[in-house]
Amino acid sequence: MEPSPASGHRLRRRHTRPLLGGALAVLAAGALTATGLVGNAQAADINVAKNAGFESGLANWACSGGSGTIVSSPVHGGTAALKATPGGQDNAQCAQTVAVRPDSTYTLSSWVQGGYAYLGASGTGTTDVSAWSPGSTNWSRLTTSFRTGPNTTSVTVYTHGWYGQAAYLVDDVSVSGPDGGGTDPEPGVPAAPAGLAVGATTTSSVALSWNAVSGASGYTVYKDGTKATTSTGTSATVTGLAADTAYQFAVTATNAAGESVKSATVSGRTAKDGGGNPHPGTSVPKHAVTGYWQNFNNGATVQKLGDVPANYDIIAVSFADATTTPGAVTFNLDTAGLNGYTVDQFKADIKAKQAAGKNVIISVGGEKGSVSVNSDASAANFADSVYSLIQEYGFNGVDIDLENGLNSTYMTKALHSLSQKAGSGLVITMAPQTIDMQSTSGEYFKTALGIKDILTVVNTQYYNSGSMLGCDGKVYSQGSVDFLTALACIQLEGGLDPSQVGLGVPASASGAGGGYVSPSVVNAALDCLASGTNCGTFKPSKTYPGLRGAMTWSTNWDAKSGNAWSNAVAPHVHGLP
Repeated sequence: MEPSPASGHRLRRRHTRPLLGGALAVLAAGALTATGLVGNAQAADINVAKNAGFESGLANWACSGGSGTIVSSPVHGGTAALKATPGGQDNAQCAQTVAVRPDSTYTLSSWVQGGYAYLGASGTGTTDVSAWSPGSTNWSRLTTSFRTGPNTTSVTVYTHGWYGQAAYLVDDVSVSGPDGGGTDPEPGVPAAPAGLAVGATTTSSVALSWNAVSGASGYTVYKDGTKATTSTGTSATVTGLAADTAYQFAVTATNAAGESVKSATVSGRTAKDGGGNPHPGTSVPKHAVTGYWQNFNNGATVQKLGDVPANYDIIAVSFADATTTPGAVTFNLDTAGLNGYTVDQFKADIKAKQAAGKNVIISVGGEKGSVSVNSDASAANFADSVYSLIQEYGFNGVDIDLENGLNSTYMTKALHSLSQKAGSGLVITMAPQTIDMQSTSGEYFKTALGIKDILTVVNTQYYNSGSMLGCDGKVYSQGSVDFLTALACIQLEGGLDPSQVGLGVPASASGAGGGYVSPSVVNAALDCLASGTNCGTFKPSKTYPGLRGAMTWSTNWDAKSGNAWSNAVAPHVHGLP
């Protein structure tokens, strides 16, 4: 049922995600089948996956950390199946790159058994997809579908389990659809590495990591188009760099047959000389409170920006509007809905907030904020248009709150481009839905990791979610301290710095369709994560004193309740260790 504007998370949000058995979280593995539906298909579809039944062992498959083995029982078909065993820090991913035809629709499917299993396709050129199973004692079939982009000739299909959980089995993988050519474009030459990400930075170095490539014997890292270093593994640190400087990095895979094309580039900025923070948002305090300000009237208290209490360190103006130009956004102040609030008054209030040490950013998204960044052109349009808004209104940065799909490749490019335009003081926040941050293979999570060098904080929405899996593999229901802590643990252990993790909650029961918790529960969750006290049944294996803080939807719903949320939570956040 569609919630009313007053009861939904935001006026322009829709929360009708199905709850699968009460737990959407742990992802499944599978036999990869893709059935192509091309507009003028004349030839029969084929299975373009190689060694799909694992009858030739692990040929054509690459499994992380040596996690994959071949077993003769149980099998779904033939005489062999894949068995992969996750570890505490490894989800046992096995993958291969298959040749596909551009602008074609495929259907993935596979048979799985055992522990949690996840099946997906990446590099589709459109929207990457996945399917999952919570585990079963008998063979069960996973299926999903994707469409390739206009220039896509290869796609990576993969399966993995869940950290520290039971082994899973996969058999009869099929990527069935239009023949993509039968052979890779350059037989023997490895594919370009995927997943290039920036890690720790110093004043003179940037750490990089990427996904393993099947058949590669080594990797070459490029800085600004020039060879910088080589590695036999999936990580490297580029040294000898200038302080507080942005660099473009790419990586290739090599073997005896030659060198792959370069990966997608990522931008990394070194730390400021003298120990400065390399991340943007240098005016954001160590522990910060974020609040969304509504540029519309949905029954909550109508506010001018100047009415927002000083308890809030980051104020996200909701929302920017899409334009007819792909990827581009604009902002239209709702003067009529805000009781005659003018643009000049709005700009003056932004300056006043900034003079008081606050950050005002523009939020892109909401339920109707269907901004699509899925190409180089739309990524450039996004960066240019947001930068234009920053120049016009004086915003400190941008919040990514897209609920209608996200392409990590191009959003990462867009945000790095924006960072280069705006400089190191740019504040970048994200507000993904809970399901978006359950796995590092999700598009939101990949985006967060892809911009880790410039990311301020991810405030996941821990509401309107039903039940989800925590980092310990157990199911937790929304509206509890355990839900907040066990799910935040996924981001804290999944590659984000504690300073880049915040708890997103509604300011009142009217601010969301479900999942509201009292301020005392929010404070208990903060204590549990930061210092290991006031936990529920879940207690993290370590503490995260650098935890950034908390976020709420919205400052308007908070005002409707007499600012009860911010008056209770903000002092607690600011008093964290």
